[in-house]
Amino acid sequence: MRLLIIADTHLPVRARRLPEEVWQEAGRADVVIHAGDWVDLATLDALQEHSRRLVGVYGNNDGPALRARLPEVARVDLGGVRLAVVHETGAASGREARCDRMIDDADVLVFGHSHIPWDSVTGAGMRLLNPGSPTDRRRQPHHTYLTARIADGGLGEVELHRLPPRAHRSR
Repeated sequence: MRLLIIADTHLPVRARRLPEEVWQEAGRADVVIHAGDWVDLATLDALQEHSRRLVGVYGNNDGPALRARLPEVARVDLGGVRLAVVHETGAASGREARCDRMIDDADVLVFGHSHIPWDSVTGAGMRLLNPGSPTDRRRQPHHTYLTARIADGGLGEVELHRLPPRAHRSR
């Protein structure tokens, strides 16, 4: 099973559209995961139409229309992998221990908010993934997103993708 993992798209505030590369990955993915801060409803609608399956949550910048359609925390079983999605996990310092207390029923926790790519494992063995942002890099050197594979009941390959400059202006 192929996953596309994105967050913090902030459309149309930080960019007009998602990069073409992200749309292509969405078309190849079995599941698209968005960890919040969509900002506009049009992005949710477009990803739902373009994806085989979409799992998303709302973020702190998402208004009432998005909050009405998305949960604060999403939990799904994907090929035997218990996955949770949330927008914010707090400061980087102490994140692993905090997430173990916050989410005790997941193998993988996908989060956003910081716009900083993250890949670590908690003391309890939960994998923490943040894809960064494909449209708003803030102080990061690149716009980013993640792809991952699930096979044989486990999370396999996770790859951070760096988008070329100006890619966030396409489509």
